[in-house]
Amino acid sequence: MMAGAFLDIYCGPAPVPGDIWTRWNFDPPLVVALILLALAIGRRWAGALAVGVLFVAFVSPLCALSAALFSARVAHHVLLVAVAAPLLAMVWPARSSRPATPAFLISTVILWGWHLPAAYDPAMGHVGVYWLMQLTLLGSAVMFWRAVLGPEQAPGRALPFILAGYMQMAFLGALLTFAPDALYAIHQVAPLAWGYSPLADQQLGGLIMWVPAGLPFLVFGALVARRGWRSIGGQAA
Repeated sequence: MMAGAFLDIYCGPAPVPGDIWTRWNFDPPLVVALILLALAIGRRWAGALAVGVLFVAFVSPLCALSAALFSARVAHHVLLVAVAAPLLAMVWPARSSRPATPAFLISTVILWGWHLPAAYDPAMGHVGVYWLMQLTLLGSAVMFWRAVLGPEQAPGRALPFILAGYMQMAFLGALLTFAPDALYAIHQVAPLAWGYSPLADQQLGGLIMWVPAGLPFLVFGALVARRGWRSIGGQAA
């Protein structure tokens, strides 16, 4: 299927470099949803950061750019699952210890499933499927991070799952980086206007998922480790 057949792309058609900074997305339902989320969160710093990250992902020109470049779409997904999701999990933590294995498996299957070409291309080409992708990615990631960041979760159990969460994403990124062909029909033409071949754009996306995506996992893992040290210090005192 040719990229031109996709007619219902959220944030509009793929932009060219000359008009990218005019492509802000002030879709009224989206803006209302972000305002309601901000009101529900209140003044908690993690919540304010989460709303800011979602603003960047859905309102800023990154949304439009992700219609053109797979690498921008990967950056968008990393913001959702590795930055906004753990921040939201900190705002609304689990009230009791929960097994992390089911949440890890569900979030992994959803992330990998949406990056199959048979799922990715329809999601990018239909607004309803697009939002199904976004909500399931974010929702499953929040579920995962609530399981590993919950105050009742022992750091010794949480840290291996945080590492596993990064490793499965890095493995997916490696597969995309070393794939011999460009996989996504929606990104077969638009990257050329940005100076990338479709395969080079896909390789860049894989590298983003493989390397920079590890930074937020490292940060939140450090927070869990710090909490563990403080707990040990409190018990020793």
